[in-house]
Amino acid sequence: MQSRSTIPSRPRHSPIHPVWMRITHWLNALAVLVLVTSGWRIYNAAPFFPFDIPAALTLGGWLGGALQWHLAAMWLLAANGLVYLTLNIVSGRLFAKFFPLSIGGIFRDARDALRGKLSHADPRRYNHVQRFAYLFVMLDIVLLVLSGLVLWKSVQFGLLRDLLGGYEFARRIHFFAMAALVAFVVVHLVMVALVPRTLLAMLNGHSRETS
Repeated sequence: MQSRSTIPSRPRHSPIHPVWMRITHWLNALAVLVLVTSGWRIYNAAPFFPFDIPAALTLGGWLGGALQWHLAAMWLLAANGLVYLTLNIVSGRLFAKFFPLSIGGIFRDARDALRGKLSHADPRRYNHVQRFAYLFVMLDIVLLVLSGLVLWKSVQFGLLRDLLGGYEFARRIHFFAMAALVAFVVVHLVMVALVPRTLLAMLNGHSRETS
């Protein structure tokens, strides 16, 4: 029988997020910030709803400047998102973190969250609501990129334009996909505020464990 002094102690910190995941996460955050604020400026140049986005919340200063920022961020989001998705699949993280997923599990965890009974004790494990939200935002970003290609090069991506219902309908798809992304970011920030150690784990990749 080993004495207590010879038993190896458990590490105080254990890895939660690999380096590549943290890098792609923050690059995605930067790309989304630039895309949304420059996109709002572009929307203001030709709005299809009876409202404008306040200029103080937009980026680019004018339509041409906003388009330049928007295109640069689009390529960053597309390239970085492809790296993120590829590494998630190759490493097995995509299926380990986001599956299994069930409608019953989503409703159960959503109900527990609204009642304040959803546990956040293990930051390695995503609940069903988190799994659904992250998978949804991945698909939403794909839709943003595809509809954005139609708005950027409508003639060259004619088939894609037709599949999305035409140029004007693609504009609306792009707008609502952007709105869904903004809603996700807002909820994400609220959850980070409620469980601040998730931010620390995304910064340094570790979370303190109880021994």
